[in-house]
Order: sequence, then C-alpha cells, then structure tokens
Amino acid sequence: MRPTDCSYQKSHEWCKIENGIATIGITDFAVSHLSDLVFLDLPRKGASVTIGESFGEIESVKAVSSLYAPVSGEVIDINKDLPDNLEWLAQEPFAKAWMIKVKVTAKSPDLITAAAYDAHCQAEG
Repeated sequence: MRPTDCSYQKSHEWCKIENGIATIGITDFAVSHLSDLVFLDLPRKGASVTIGESFGEIESVKAVSSLYAPVSGEVIDINKDLPDNLEWLAQEPFAKAWMIKVKVTAKSPDLITAAAYDAHCQAEG
C-alpha cells in the first residue's frame, strides 16, 4: 500500500512535505513499469526546480524517462547514494530511495491523494 501521507502526480512522482521541505521520489508503479534501471541523473544541490518541469532523468534498458517536479523551490539535498544503488527504487521507493529534498516555494495544484493515485494506476493498467 502506498503511503497516505504523501501526495502524488499522475506522472508517477510522489512528494511528502514536512515543515516546508518536500521529499520527492518516484512511485512503485513507475519503477515496476520501467524495470531494469541503469542510470539516474539528479540535479545538484542549490539548483532550482519548477512545478511540472523536469528535474532529472531515469533510464532503464527500455527507455529514458524525465522526472517532473511536484513543487517549485531550491534543491537542498540529494540522495547521492541512490544512482549507485538503483535497486533501492524497487525495494523501498517511498523511504530509502527518495531522490531530492526541496525547500518549497509553491506546490502543484494537481497533486492527488494516495487513493486517487491508486485509481489512476488501475485505469492506466
């Protein structure tokens, strides 16, 4: 079951906002559809991200997919160990496999609840 204390995007990113800081990653659904991950490109600390714009890329043997920001703000931390441990995305996508932390200046009005995201995933198949 997906965490209910996170918000989700239909593009399969999740975010958990606490005290004005968003922790962001990709969902189990995205990881299962990408399979065989080979590369992850994340922004540097201090970079700016903007709602709906790409903040990085994840590559599988099948395709390269952009990662889209659910919030705007400044990247204050990156999971520097994740690119060398892509298996964490399959094991713990909502915990150890977080990607970036952002000091939030705005959040997307299109974020949805875990229940709405589950329904979206079921509809997508």
